[in-house]
Amino acid sequence: MNKNGHTPHRRRFVNYAGAAIEQMKVYCTAHPGSPSAMRRPQLFFRSDLWIALLGPTIEEGIVGIGPTVAAALRAFDAQYLIRLRPPNEEINLPMKPQQSFTVHLRRSPDCQKPRT
Repeated sequence: MNKNGHTPHRRRFVNYAGAAIEQMKVYCTAHPGSPSAMRRPQLFFRSDLWIALLGPTIEEGIVGIGPTVAAALRAFDAQYLIRLRPPNEEINLPMKPQQSFTVHLRRSPDCQKPRT
């Protein structure tokens, strides 16, 4: 009780760790083959966002960020799969080449015609 006779409002303590663990269990149960379920990234809560991290740092690791644990884990799964795929040259080219090139050999290749 304070000087005015009122009970001060206490800030409600939210157990983010316990809630995050439970939400991660639910997500991994619903998506058992996902990278999140297989690799179990670390979860952090910063500035009203959840961060799922696999690796030593955000710069070096695979990261998923979202407003909920499930959103962060979905983003993590997407980033994990992108990192695993080899780059597809056709998709990554900004535009199709405008010229074609012909190669002229200075000497003929050492190929023998089959004898009949």
